[in-house]
Amino acid sequence: MRGVVGVLALQGDFREHKEALRRLGVEAKEVRKPEHLLGLKALIVPGGESTTIGKLAREYGLEEAVRRRVEEGSLALFGTCAGAIWMAKEILGYPEQPRLGVLDVAVERNAFGRQVESFQEEVQVKGLGPFPGVFIRAPVFRRLGEGVEVLAELGGLPVLVRQGRLLASSFHPELTEDARLHRLFLELAGV
Repeated sequence: MRGVVGVLALQGDFREHKEALRRLGVEAKEVRKPEHLLGLKALIVPGGESTTIGKLAREYGLEEAVRRRVEEGSLALFGTCAGAIWMAKEILGYPEQPRLGVLDVAVERNAFGRQVESFQEEVQVKGLGPFPGVFIRAPVFRRLGEGVEVLAELGGLPVLVRQGRLLASSFHPELTEDARLHRLFLELAGV
């Protein structure tokens, strides 16, 4: 094993992220309380339901604990789908939704349609090449702040972005057998 990565395990597809990490030889630790962050340098926030993730993270004290660690530079984050929404500074149409607010983007929820309109389409990821994008009620990044780099687009819309040690994806890499985005995050986090 080469390190330990936290996976926010409040709701959503955290088990799939744990499996992707296992395939890379990395131990995954489920994070449900602030004390579970101790000793971690990296945290993955899974897809699921962004409002629920935000409410539970706030209720359990994780919102403030994660924000503090990110702002002090001691925690790298990778958010997929709902996790990316939770990370965003602005959620278009939902100004009251609980959010971490550390990624300088405005995100639009369900930008590619509802659950029944889910689809898989290959995206070109900068530095990685073609990647299977699984889009389920996927958000899109509408406004990008300074220092936010677009790593992949779909139809001219940003679907994978990076800001320093923050990585956010509209799609679900954990629902594929391709672990390259998880590997990229590990490199970014220094794990």
